[in-house]
Amino acid sequence: MSEQPIWRLLITPPADGAWNMAVDEAIAARAGRGDVLPTLRFYSWQPACVSLGRHQPLADIDLIRCAALGYDVVRRPTGGRAILHTDELTYSVAGPQTDPVLAGAVLDSYLRLSQGLLAGLEQLGLRVAKAPPSNRAAADAGPVCFEVPSAYEIIASGKKLVGSAQSRRQGWVLQHGTLPLVGDVTRLVDVVVFPSEAERTSQRQMLAERAATVEAALGRAVSFDEAAAALAAGFTAALGIELEPGDLTPAELDLAVTLQRNQYAAHAWTAKF
Repeated sequence: MSEQPIWRLLITPPADGAWNMAVDEAIAARAGRGDVLPTLRFYSWQPACVSLGRHQPLADIDLIRCAALGYDVVRRPTGGRAILHTDELTYSVAGPQTDPVLAGAVLDSYLRLSQGLLAGLEQLGLRVAKAPPSNRAAADAGPVCFEVPSAYEIIASGKKLVGSAQSRRQGWVLQHGTLPLVGDVTRLVDVVVFPSEAERTSQRQMLAERAATVEAALGRAVSFDEAAAALAAGFTAALGIELEPGDLTPAELDLAVTLQRNQYAAHAWTAKF
């Protein structure tokens, strides 16, 4: 009987947006080369941060309001729309495109990874499901990520609970996503640019109807540590892998420092679109 594949589990301290994105890409780049094991990482953000999709216009976000509220702003290496990262658990999965969990087309790996998310959330007592594969973001989709669940994203009572995005480049795969734990899921609307306050109000109401936190869906608060433990168990069971706790390697840290300085903290990258 063959042993289960070993993946590395990382739980890293809260960090700002540029560092979190740099670390995700550094792990993916090294894992894609086979220098480190495929990796499941859990992390959070300090300060709160608005992340833009890779090709999303920076003009979607009111930078003056962000500064007034103390929100950081960063551009992700993955697609999708804007997210406010606060009071949440963020997961990332990184590894080579040849790994059985990550192989195939984007939706193939999305489906596999969603099984891990589902299993973990069920361990918390949540009743969750996957959005149907027919779900796609429309060409005229709004600037807010949690407005509509995409294919295989996780929903609870019809509301989006986990938003995820993926990038596949240079032999590696990076998928990361956000699980709001507590708080007001409509706070992002405060810093999005709208033609009128009436449209802002409408967007806030729509988002409240279409997105949820774990606390709202479950009826009790769940801590970062409890959520991380449940998701780790879910990934292990659903994907048939063994998770081995580890740390970032010196090579990953060096690459992350370079990526943070030259890309994710650089205005040229943030204002690219």
